[in-house]
Formats: sequence, C-alpha cells, structure tokens
Amino acid sequence: MATDDTPAPAFEQLKIEVGPHVYDALAAGPADGEFALLLHGWPEFADSWSAVLTALGAAGYRAVAVDQRGYSPGARPPRVADYAVPQLVADALAFADSQGAGRFHLISHDWGGLVAWALAGAHPERLKSLSVLATPHPEALNRAIVEDSDQYRRLDYVRFFRGADGAAEEALLADGAKRLRSAYRGKVPEALVAENVRRLAEPGALTATLNWYRAPEDVISVPAGRISVPTLFLWGSEDSALGRRAAESTGGWVDGPYHFEALEGASHWLPEEVPEVVTPKILDHLGRNA
Repeated sequence: MATDDTPAPAFEQLKIEVGPHVYDALAAGPADGEFALLLHGWPEFADSWSAVLTALGAAGYRAVAVDQRGYSPGARPPRVADYAVPQLVADALAFADSQGAGRFHLISHDWGGLVAWALAGAHPERLKSLSVLATPHPEALNRAIVEDSDQYRRLDYVRFFRGADGAAEEALLADGAKRLRSAYRGKVPEALVAENVRRLAEPGALTATLNWYRAPEDVISVPAGRISVPTLFLWGSEDSALGRRAAESTGGWVDGPYHFEALEGASHWLPEEVPEVVTPKILDHLGRNA
C-alpha cells in the first residue's frame, strides 16, 4: 500500500491534443511497447494510477494515464452536454490514436470504468483486453438500483451531485474541502488527497468534473452493450457506493472470456489502496491477451 513517505515516481509528462482540447497525461514504458490506456475516476487524476503505471512500464508496456475531460485545465468545456459518455468514449479512442495505437489494453476505475464499459461494447475491435476496477457493467448497476433498495441508497450522493444549482460544489469545498477530503475515506495517501483537492479547487474544475454526473439523462444511464473482449473485473467488498449485487451480476453482460474477483476487505479506491493486489492481476490479464 502506498504511503506518504513513498517517493513520487518519475513519469514522462505528455500533452495530448484532441480537437480544441489539450489533455495532460503521464506515461511509462518503452515507446514501442504494447499500448495500455488508463482511465481514472472521480475525484482523481492520472496520478491515481502511479503504482500501476510503474509496474506496466517495467513490464515493457507503453502505459499512458490521462487527466480526462474536465480534469485537464486545457480540456474544460463549459456545457454539461460536453461531458456526455459518447464524448468521453471518443476522447479515449483519440488518446489511443494520438499514440499510434490500433488495438490496445484498456484499464479503468470508477467513472473511467463506465467509459470503458461503453467503449468496449461499442468498439470491441479496438481492444485487446478490458480491465475494470470497482465499477460494475452499467446495465447490471441499473438493474440493481431498481431491484435493490440498498444499492439505490448508496447512490444518493450521485443524485446530490446532479443538481445544477452549485450546492454540491459549495458543500464539497466548504470548511477547507472537508467533505471532498472525506470522500476518500482515508484510503488514499494524504499527500495525494491534498493535491487532488488543490486541483479540484481551481476555478471551474470541480463543476467540470461533476458534469460527468449531470450529463446522463438519469443517475447512471450510460449506454453500454454486451462485452465480447477478454475482461477482468475487480471489486472491493467494502465499496461504499457499489454493492455486491451489481458486481456479481456483471458477468451476465460479458460474452467474452471473463474473470471476476471480489477483493474481500478492500474498498472503492483500489488503485491506491491495494496496488500490490490489483497490479499483478492486471499484468496477468494483459499477458494472457497480448
């Protein structure tokens, strides 16, 4: 597990241009390695993947993690509609295109996972493998919301975030961003939490990231079809937002080779909380689908 005493790894810092936007990214590994794209969630950035990036680069992959739309200062459009999932999927494909990758490995967490499920369903020809941490398939999650009152209540925070009156932003940043800091539940190193809060407190940044929640028509109405690519899904049993029912039913939406593992005792913040557990599993999955 990462600690505040762990030296920050040195990564290549990239600028990726997609249309009118410029995205900040971190890269590791040889330029000619198999390409792996890493998509973060909320309220995190590319450096949430630091441990995984380091391991992928050392294993010979060309791994790139991007500060996605709204998180990169140069990619912060003003309209809520600019954060619709099809736009986020198009961004991810453009990130791979910018690095000369045809087929690639896709690794994701939280909201990045929702984007990844949508991309894999719509563009299976682009992926060698899919790895998702924490986030069930959107259809499995939608069914759980309807059928399971516990899962419905777990997403009350999403309903709050979807309000466009600024109340969520005000609440999250009040009292030294106490509520935003508490979202990490002590599972993310304090130095990284502080850096995340600093970036999200920049003018317009928090609103842009919350627009990911506001763009869908309903709470988690993310278009994602059936999945045919080889898929690894890791979920923490102590995840406070995403319950067991949706996690265990995700396999019903995967037609390709599928491996699901519940990490007992782990929470939502898998890339930072238990990198020593998830990283070998990701590497094994990529190796079997090279």
